[in-house]
Amino acid sequence: MRFIKLLFLLLLASVPLLSQAQQRPRPAAPPAAQPAPPKGQRIELLPGTQKLVGGTFNGVEIRKLIGNVSFKQGTTLLYCDSAYQYLEKNALEAFSNVRIIQNDTVTITGDHATYDGDTRKARMTGNVVMRDPRMTLTTNLLDYDLNKNLAYYSTGGHLVDPENTLDSQFGYYNTTSKVFSFKRNVKLVTKENNIDTDTLQYNTVSKIAYFFGPTRITGKQGNLYAENGTYNTRTKVSNFQRNARIETPNYLLGGDKLIYDEARQYGVATGHVSMTSKKDNIVLRGDVGRYWRGTGRAKVYGGSPVMRNISDNDTLYLAADTLVSVEGRPPKNEAGVLYAYPKVKIFRTDLQGRCDSLTYDRQDSIIYLNKRPVLWTDQNQLTADSMEIRQRRKKIDQMRLYANSFIIGQDTIRNYNQVKGRNMIAYFVNNKIKKVDVLGNAESIYYALEGDTAVTGVNKALSANMALRFADNKLQTITFLTNPDASFIPPHELKAEDEKLKGFTWRASERPTRRLVLGKHFALPVKAKPKTATKARAKPAAKPKAAPSKSVPAKPAVKPVSQPKAPITRASK
Repeated sequence: MRFIKLLFLLLLASVPLLSQAQQRPRPAAPPAAQPAPPKGQRIELLPGTQKLVGGTFNGVEIRKLIGNVSFKQGTTLLYCDSAYQYLEKNALEAFSNVRIIQNDTVTITGDHATYDGDTRKARMTGNVVMRDPRMTLTTNLLDYDLNKNLAYYSTGGHLVDPENTLDSQFGYYNTTSKVFSFKRNVKLVTKENNIDTDTLQYNTVSKIAYFFGPTRITGKQGNLYAENGTYNTRTKVSNFQRNARIETPNYLLGGDKLIYDEARQYGVATGHVSMTSKKDNIVLRGDVGRYWRGTGRAKVYGGSPVMRNISDNDTLYLAADTLVSVEGRPPKNEAGVLYAYPKVKIFRTDLQGRCDSLTYDRQDSIIYLNKRPVLWTDQNQLTADSMEIRQRRKKIDQMRLYANSFIIGQDTIRNYNQVKGRNMIAYFVNNKIKKVDVLGNAESIYYALEGDTAVTGVNKALSANMALRFADNKLQTITFLTNPDASFIPPHELKAEDEKLKGFTWRASERPTRRLVLGKHFALPVKAKPKTATKARAKPAAKPKAAPSKSVPAKPAVKPVSQPKAPITRASK
């Protein structure tokens, strides 16, 4: 009984100690051991080696193998003249006539190789040649990851397939997808073209090259440039993007995107299209451009395309819904022909016009205007059923008006001087009208002014033919030829029917402006706003009271120049 009481007291005394032990933190468990890297399949030495020597090299156990050495790991075979096999590392080093074969499809040869059986990575150096059924690659150093089926080099490589050759500084080859990736100084040579770029992917199965940087294709048919796109070395079709352009001996065609088929000699450009004719300094711009190199024909349309032709110190702009340029064929039309239709608009500093369709023969420097053409030069408006603008030494030499010809000129007080007839020929000197011959059914109305401010009368005449002479684009003399009938009407006798000839139409509201013709394709430069200097504001002084004064009328800044009456000369009947 005494023993039981003693045991009970000991148990009570130990309760606080147990509670404290439960409250104390347990010591941390030792860190778990990291799993060892996975071991690859053991490299197997195949029979046939002529000599085998075991030993230790630099503290590592190796086997030295000499003569007809061969190894196997899975579906990979390695052959060489001699080798070191590292037993502890599952690795080897091969020397002389080294050959690696994978899956009976990829073969790599070289002078020296190292191979890690765990990571399945090989490095081949010295006269390296990699072959598969579609291509042969040569380089000085090649790394090959057998797990990823990826081979890569960084010391320059040369690839050959049955149709093309390719060189680059860096390269990657996926033996599964059969796709090469090349970087730096990439040069692809096909039967027809040389391709230079900085970054390229090449599919050895589809024979398609993918570009990811500035790329130039040089060939017999012309040169192509782009900064992104594809080129099919079999079909010879290019699909270029980003600043794409094609250049031939006569033309330069470019746009945001460009598709060109070498077999068909046909190209399509879209987005900010620009076509330049090198022979005569003509540029066409629009949203879409098509080019047929075999026929020398180019078509630009979309977004109101515009033609620009720079000659001497002046520039001719021509806009229409569609512009078509045809290259000339020697010996005739060497400079080619331009067609514009419909809704044609013309702008030059000294000439503006409209018509429905136009033909510009650049060899003869003649512009043909059809369907309700109208031209403006200074204050003169010319209309007819059809017209010709003939140029000489890049300046206007003649304007020929055919059928229902009509010239209207507005004077200083907005009267309309008029001449009409069957046909007309207007002659120009230094782009200014000097003479007009009216041929057939000639009629005229001219206002005589005094001091450019008052009408003194109207000269009205009929004649079979007329000759008008100008100075500074103003009428000086009228000569009536063959059966003239002229009269001078004083202002007080002037009637409404005497003020306009039959068929009179003033179309000044249709006169195209520079901005209207150039549109978005040749946008005018934005002028910078002048910076205004801020000055400190001074406190205004008190103004003395001014005595009342009489108002004085303002004098005109420019004195009107008097215009002489146009003398009338009658030729013999």
